[in-house]
Amino acid sequence: MTAKPPREFFKPLAAGAPAPLRELPVRLERMIHFIPPHLEKVRAKVPEMVGQVDVLLANLEDAIPFDQKEAARRGLIEIAEKTDFGQTGYWTRINALNSPWHLDDVLEIVPAIGNKLDVIMVPKVEGPWDIHYMDQLLALLEAKHQINRPILIHAILETAQGVANVEAIAQASPRMQGISLGPADLAASRGMKTTRVGGGHPDYAMLADPEGDAPRPRFQQDPWHYTFAKMVDACGQAGIKPFYGPFGDIKDLAGCEQQFKNAFLHGCLGAWSLHPDQIAIAKRVFSPAVDEVLFAKKIVESMPEGGGVAMIDGKMQDDATYKQAKVMLDLAKLVAAKDPEMATAYGL
Repeated sequence: MTAKPPREFFKPLAAGAPAPLRELPVRLERMIHFIPPHLEKVRAKVPEMVGQVDVLLANLEDAIPFDQKEAARRGLIEIAEKTDFGQTGYWTRINALNSPWHLDDVLEIVPAIGNKLDVIMVPKVEGPWDIHYMDQLLALLEAKHQINRPILIHAILETAQGVANVEAIAQASPRMQGISLGPADLAASRGMKTTRVGGGHPDYAMLADPEGDAPRPRFQQDPWHYTFAKMVDACGQAGIKPFYGPFGDIKDLAGCEQQFKNAFLHGCLGAWSLHPDQIAIAKRVFSPAVDEVLFAKKIVESMPEGGGVAMIDGKMQDDATYKQAKVMLDLAKLVAAKDPEMATAYGL
């Protein structure tokens, strides 16, 4: 596929549309908290939620009954009109591009609340063509309705074709904010034999070497490891943000925490939270550990320019570890700006 020439990449796709962003906004996005906006009792809790989460996402797709799709859309707009989000991002997940609700989602939401909506999450993205379509449509609507900044796009990686095309998806538009792994739909697309939504599986395991007739210990493995790595690399190459998606077993808090830890170590910046109990887990996991931050500070303070070699606490540090320390410290600064308690713990 022929790429757009570099000089054309950052030009608006419609006359009067806002200029595409050359750098993504620097924001803390440890959890993307999903809510069903068609429920009045949920909408009533939004002012309280806004202070607890980094991103609030009004969901229009899966988990919304067919006969409540229009109510969910109206609820999403009502939330935006009545809420001061402050530092908290406001996103939506629209219905898939091939669904009967998709076009009305975009055509109603952007004119109504385009200036308060940060990101549109697009399900089941299969290739860059899906992003190009959304890019052009949003530019036309932004121009027509005088939206003052571009609405960003977040793709969900949940088909085998999408995984195969993930690098092209990540680089398809300057609107690309990030990509999330969607394990349930991806499992179905691949023909995986599991009904779990994320996490490990007891049958996906390795056995220890045999020692006579003694029982052989088995070690559960992560079936998402390959896809995580491929997605994170694609996002890193494109300068956008990788996220883990849902962990479906709401009661398995330990399993959720471990899956989030795996994602964090891989390079993900956050994960979806489907239940209030998962908010605290995401906040804890995707905030760097205090001891790691304090050690990162030592590295940066000892090597302010990042060059040369230093011995710190008996460990050799060089330019590569300086870069690692900067990643940790930059994230800690974002956390500290939102959480005074963590700012004190980090010494920031």
